[in-house]
Amino acid sequence: MPPILTFSSPAPSRARFRVAASAVVGAPGHSPNDFPSFLPRAVESIRDGAAIRLAKRIERVPVQTGFSTIPILSSCVRPFNRQQSSDPVVLLHGFDSSCLEWRYTYPLLEDAGLEAWAVDVLGWGFSNLETRPPCDTMSKREHLYQFWRSYIKRPMTLVGSSLGAAVAIDFAVNHPEAVSKLIFIGASVYAEGTRDMTGVPKFVPYAGAFVLKSLPLRVLATHLTFYKTPDEFFESVQIGRLHCLLPWWEDATVHFMITGGYNVVNQINQVKQKCLVLWGEDDGIISNKEAFRLQQELPSAILRQVNQCGHIPHLEKPREAVRHMLEFLQSDNPKKAERASSLSSNFR
Repeated sequence: MPPILTFSSPAPSRARFRVAASAVVGAPGHSPNDFPSFLPRAVESIRDGAAIRLAKRIERVPVQTGFSTIPILSSCVRPFNRQQSSDPVVLLHGFDSSCLEWRYTYPLLEDAGLEAWAVDVLGWGFSNLETRPPCDTMSKREHLYQFWRSYIKRPMTLVGSSLGAAVAIDFAVNHPEAVSKLIFIGASVYAEGTRDMTGVPKFVPYAGAFVLKSLPLRVLATHLTFYKTPDEFFESVQIGRLHCLLPWWEDATVHFMITGGYNVVNQINQVKQKCLVLWGEDDGIISNKEAFRLQQELPSAILRQVNQCGHIPHLEKPREAVRHMLEFLQSDNPKKAERASSLSSNFR
């Protein structure tokens, strides 16, 4: 398992779980519930209403990159309506996750009138990677840039959760013209990635991927991300693991692992955009001491914390997370800030 999630200041164990489940990779054709045909069939067993609604909106759009001879059919959730009154908000999930991570946050942002996109980072999520394109950090960056260039086409607020914050920093430093503001949620930006493992026998990283995909590890990781274990705990495990059932997941993950992963420590002070650092006060994955460190090292940043909340405020306390996001996004414009304050009061 790659050391992307740094378990500093771990929360105490709260419960023991017994797990028994199975999932089957989907086949071509539409499911009875009208999910996109490219999703694994296990999606049909999900009962979380927000996850179901967002899953039905996932689509694949072609993205042409310089490292693939054919366009990559890239998974995302697009807004119903484009609007020019404010910058679009683009949501990037964390390590080995998918756009379904935003199932509670995305509709709240839409309800607030924002143009919201949820994009699967290359190598994870539900994109078609049958041709096995490279999934190292440079490829992830180019893929996101070409996605932005083809579909978004104007400066965006880039939101990165956990390792998605490292993706966002790397992207903003290399393509500052594409990013107007940044929001980091439980940012995993101080881990130094993996060492170059290209000379390691292949069975070693594939063994790591096997463990990463396993239900026991997923149960443990999901448990540690929450301050308060959700009622539908195993549902969260199933949703978070759904993309792992695609046939190219192992190859894409191994390529990311053996090429070193993200190391953005030296890029943090190069970020020029205004930033919001959003953190759960009781984060059991990454100590909130790193929140204060990140705020100090970013040239222009404010810090907001969500109390009695773990590593993923956008899943555990989405209304409070969205309230902080709205207030930050409209802080430069007094009229919009007043409207944002009114809207955000609905999320208390």
